[in-house]
Amino acid sequence: MSEKKERIAFFDTKPYDRKWFDQLNQHYHIKYYEHKLTPDSISLAQGCRAVIPFVNDTLDKTVIDGLCDAGVEMIALRCAGYNNVDRNAAAGRIAVVRVPGYSPYAVAEFTMGLLLTLNRKIHKAYFRTRDFNFSLDSTSTAEPWASSARARSDRSSSASAVDSA
Repeated sequence: MSEKKERIAFFDTKPYDRKWFDQLNQHYHIKYYEHKLTPDSISLAQGCRAVIPFVNDTLDKTVIDGLCDAGVEMIALRCAGYNNVDRNAAAGRIAVVRVPGYSPYAVAEFTMGLLLTLNRKIHKAYFRTRDFNFSLDSTSTAEPWASSARARSDRSSSASAVDSA
């Protein structure tokens, strides 16, 4: 005899979401929707115990009222923030859970990656090497270590010492 699985509506789904959730899911029947959770898509959550929206879905009073009317008991956000949720409308009516946090280094690492990409012109070099152009013309840049306030201070001190000698 097969056990009836709880239903979950998964909104704003990307292919990588489906791949990982399907691989790890053993206890739920998940229905995936590519579009966002909106007042017009609330009916898709009918009969589901939970909905899983993403960061760009707006869960305002209208959406939360509709989810409660549809019998949804939980909103499980796939993001750390909850600024897109009307918490007052949800309070005492529907549970809201979220990702507690991401790596504290993720933003800093991404920022450094962008900085190096721009400084080293990696985006341009990628396209050039893809086209078998290995020329170094117009890819030279300033050294990042020479751009710090300390490095500028050291250079000015050195220049002053030379000038005064």
